[in-house]
Amino acid sequence: MAVPKKRTGKSAQAKRRANWKATVPATTKCSKCGAVVLTHTVCPECGSYKGKVVSIKSPDYVSETEVKEEPKKAKRTTKKAKAEAEAVEVKAEEKVEAETEEVKAEENKAE
Repeated sequence: MAVPKKRTGKSAQAKRRANWKATVPATTKCSKCGAVVLTHTVCPECGSYKGKVVSIKSPDYVSETEVKEEPKKAKRTTKKAKAEAEAVEVKAEEKVEAETEEVKAEENKAE
């Protein structure tokens, strides 16, 4: 294993570390509210990022779960599932036919 022959002096160490400088973080203005924000971060004032509302802080926030309400579609359809779907369709058609017959009967009574 490599071992240094002599200790590094404080002066040599300081000269080597002279280039370790802190940098000022990059900031921008929020496109919605105009607040100063670190780049590539959500605005702490209004909760927007790149003009879109992404944080709960904003009153315009809508969660993704509220937006997506469509039921998941089955990946595979089995014979049983197809038969059930057809039965539901037949019942719906029968219901519509029954309602139209009731309406016609009411119209005939009214005349």
